[in-house]
Amino acid sequence: MQADYAIIGGGVVGLSVAWGLQRRGLRVVVLDGSDGDFRASRGNFGLIWVQGKGMHAPRYAEWTRSSAALWAAFAAELGEGTGRDLWLRQDGGYEVFFDEAEMARTAAAYEGLKARLGGDYPYEILRGNALRREEPAIGPKAVGAILHGEDGHTSPLLLLRALADDFRRLGGRVLTGKQVVAVDRPDGFRMTCADGETVEAGKVVLAAGLGAATLGPMLGFLAPVRPQRGQILITEKLPKLLNRPTVDLRQVEEGGIQIGATNEEVGFDDRSSQGAMARLAARAVETVPALAKAQIVRSWAALRVMTPDGLPIYQESAAMPGAFLVTCHSGITLAAAHALRLPDWLEGKSGAPDLAAFSEDRFSR
Repeated sequence: MQADYAIIGGGVVGLSVAWGLQRRGLRVVVLDGSDGDFRASRGNFGLIWVQGKGMHAPRYAEWTRSSAALWAAFAAELGEGTGRDLWLRQDGGYEVFFDEAEMARTAAAYEGLKARLGGDYPYEILRGNALRREEPAIGPKAVGAILHGEDGHTSPLLLLRALADDFRRLGGRVLTGKQVVAVDRPDGFRMTCADGETVEAGKVVLAAGLGAATLGPMLGFLAPVRPQRGQILITEKLPKLLNRPTVDLRQVEEGGIQIGATNEEVGFDDRSSQGAMARLAARAVETVPALAKAQIVRSWAALRVMTPDGLPIYQESAAMPGAFLVTCHSGITLAAAHALRLPDWLEGKSGAPDLAAFSEDRFSR
């Protein structure tokens, strides 16, 4: 075998898993596609977000929180290995409300989730002046916000680069421009690429995002993933306006305000649309009125990877044991868990996380 593991997909999900395995002394090769592929990792908003996750799926809330708790150590290790600051800021984040009844309904839902989690789900409601003491730029139309102290944000591009750099430093290999067109099992797994190159590995992890819909059935998976478009705006560099991110706004290290994001069911169309950009801008100005004078310097759209219920899939193939499917739409939030905890699951170690709730068997049922 050329490697212990072949990871199909070189985005944040694939590289997080690859880095986590490589740092344990396993031999890992990543098969990455072309620059023309749909790449959610390069269009990501960059939030490390707990609130709202798993409202009706407590196991997902637990898994999300476990990853958020690992993020500081994860970023520190990557920073030490690469000399890169991932610009991690994790001192809380807000969901801002403009309707008191909506905020009350959301708080009641959190109380229900808190009860299902045994009473452990910290959040704080900030109304009116209490919110503006924390965030003076928030406009008068906002009635309040819910603050979750485990939320934060990072640079998705710096994370992607640090993962690739440190993975290579540890001895991992990334093969770019590789479109896997066939997988068979003469002894272990053999991946054949469109350019004729073959790669052999003892195990394979399919982390190809939307590409899993095509490759999944080759490995015995349902892989029911679909695209969902999200659009983002970036302002010019501005003085400090936001101390913490909201679910819609974050101020990046260079000073620009990132405004997002839409949730559009438009298939594989990753073009920006003027109407969506106008709606994003209007919501941003309602939240932070000072943004009315800001210049928009960039915008883009990217395609999320969504499952039918929005939850991740972690599955070993029944037809081809040793093949695993790993897919989610929260690759940044879950990166720390994918790197530091998922290898135990892949290796069948004692103490591995229980991921049965995320099996794709839930869709066949």
